[in-house]
Amino acid sequence: MAGRRERCSRCGVQLLVPHEAQSIQCSVCQAVTRVRPNDPSIEAQDTICLATNRVKGFISKVSSNINTMVTSMSNYPMQGPYYDGHRPQRIQPPSLLLPVSVHGRKRALLCGVSYYGRAYRLKGSVNDVSSHILEHPNEFAEEETDPLRIPTKRNIRMAFQWLVQGCQSGDSLVFHYSGHGSQLRDMNRDEMDGYDETLCPLDFDTEGMILDDEINATIVRPLPHGAKLHAIIDACHSGTILDLPFVCRVNREGYYMWEDHRYLSTTYKGTSGGLAISLSACDDHQSTLDTMALSGNAMTGAMTYSFIQALQNEPGLTYGRLLNTMRCAIRDAKPGSQLNGPIASFIRKVFITTQEPQLSSTEKFDIYSKPFSL
Repeated sequence: MAGRRERCSRCGVQLLVPHEAQSIQCSVCQAVTRVRPNDPSIEAQDTICLATNRVKGFISKVSSNINTMVTSMSNYPMQGPYYDGHRPQRIQPPSLLLPVSVHGRKRALLCGVSYYGRAYRLKGSVNDVSSHILEHPNEFAEEETDPLRIPTKRNIRMAFQWLVQGCQSGDSLVFHYSGHGSQLRDMNRDEMDGYDETLCPLDFDTEGMILDDEINATIVRPLPHGAKLHAIIDACHSGTILDLPFVCRVNREGYYMWEDHRYLSTTYKGTSGGLAISLSACDDHQSTLDTMALSGNAMTGAMTYSFIQALQNEPGLTYGRLLNTMRCAIRDAKPGSQLNGPIASFIRKVFITTQEPQLSSTEKFDIYSKPFSL
């Protein structure tokens, strides 16, 4: 026997370990895993896990084939809050074969970047992070005295790994970012508009930005079955910042359809069985604003403030209701209300058309029936 099976400590991939090895590096995520002592009982457990994974793969393949056949049978209209038609749903494997734990851990990473002393300084980012409704989050901001909690590119990358490390069924993860976002020319041709979306850490001018490809590979792909991730991104050009396979397009009347982005890339952009959902401040071609128009007394990101207010004012709302509530709050805000005439009209028009919160996901679902839950 050439070796035995050992799971990667980070992504859970099965690794073939030589008998004498004490550690092994994963070829997928590059993490180094310490090898357990050779124990026949452990090998038996690994064999069972391997067989279970094969069953999971078979079920997933069958489900995918069924979905492909159903989708190709007809074209379906856009859906809305009162849509009476039927739309094929993604077929889930039997729950008895793939149980989901209901007793999971919650972990949150909050990152606010203000860029103090720069011409492009933001005044609302720190307020966005400090006003969050989550309990005991891991916060990164420029005011931090701990050098490892300052939102540099290196620290944010390390925080991404912390967020998903040891993630298992039942876990709920949250990543909230408030800061600048940008775009770079797409080099691997997986973007519809030809640009990768990026986050701008504090030192992006010297260390570079964080690309959506990296974010997807780091915090989306490792999610195991039964785990979920919510990303709340208050930044410019953030519509597809997680590179998720499905983007929900919602019009002003609330009707929606899921846009499939899987054909754009040869690289898998989904999870390892879990669910990832992104709520972002605007579409990829749009910009965001810091404003006092919503809070009335403090600078905030429009998306973050409307998101928190919606959750606090209407417990139990659905994803569709949340998205539309946020959009209406931003649309109805009155920046420049102290002004009169064409100047005020111009300011309001720019504010309204600058950003529309977006929803994307690794799975399609009915946004008006699925309850929002972190």
